[in-house]
Amino acid sequence: MELRVPRVIAAILIGASLAVSGGVLQVLLGNPLAEPGVLGISGGSSLALVIVMFIFPSLASPYGLMAAAMTGALIFTGILVWLARKHTMSTARLLLIGVALGILSGAVVTWAFYFSSDLNLRQLMYWLMGSLSGVHWTQLSLSVVVIPALLWLCTQGKKLDLMMLGETQARQLGLNIQSLRWQLILMVSILVGASVAMAGVIGFVGLVVPHFLRLWLGTENKFLLPLSALAGASLMLLADTVGRMAIAEAELPVGAVTTTIGAPLFIWMLMRRV
Repeated sequence: MELRVPRVIAAILIGASLAVSGGVLQVLLGNPLAEPGVLGISGGSSLALVIVMFIFPSLASPYGLMAAAMTGALIFTGILVWLARKHTMSTARLLLIGVALGILSGAVVTWAFYFSSDLNLRQLMYWLMGSLSGVHWTQLSLSVVVIPALLWLCTQGKKLDLMMLGETQARQLGLNIQSLRWQLILMVSILVGASVAMAGVIGFVGLVVPHFLRLWLGTENKFLLPLSALAGASLMLLADTVGRMAIAEAELPVGAVTTTIGAPLFIWMLMRRV
């Protein structure tokens, strides 16, 4: 009850959250390679966590860190969506900007840990690699906001299908693009921030799952998003099991397992788009 059950619940929630967030971002940004980790949104969450720990240590309670992670995700998501819509960038350029933001946030986090003499902060570096080993019931209180956000996003499939037609056509069909866009940003930020707060930065789940489901099952988001939630949860459980069993003497961070799976697939997807 203290070790296994929280870990399993967290794996299900995080896998579903990242997969659905990736599917929504791919529509929102018009980029089939969009994903919270690749676009630096997860990095924004981890950067916000480190800022709170170093500059506002009095706020570094479990709930304060959760709020910081969600705020960081919201800021980075907002930056990307603003750039995508304001400057009408190509998908390749937007992807590179997201990667650069992720690298920048990662560099700041690395420097902060390097100069820190606090052992707890050094240990947190392992957590930021993406690990479910430290999940406890307090962190699972985030399910109060994660589950409603997941359910709401899974019901927005028809509206996302309209957005894929283009903004002009969607407005003509009665869709309030501006309102929906910011609602989606808020929900994605909640899911990504909660995932980082629970287990650190876990990459490529949001890229691989919705992308491959879209290739196999089509582009209808009313089916794609619920299936992404199920497939993402299953993938996270599988990755966590592999991480615990691959090496007898140690446990691999689940983020390392998903990256090992996702990075080659990401390269393959980029090659297909050349």
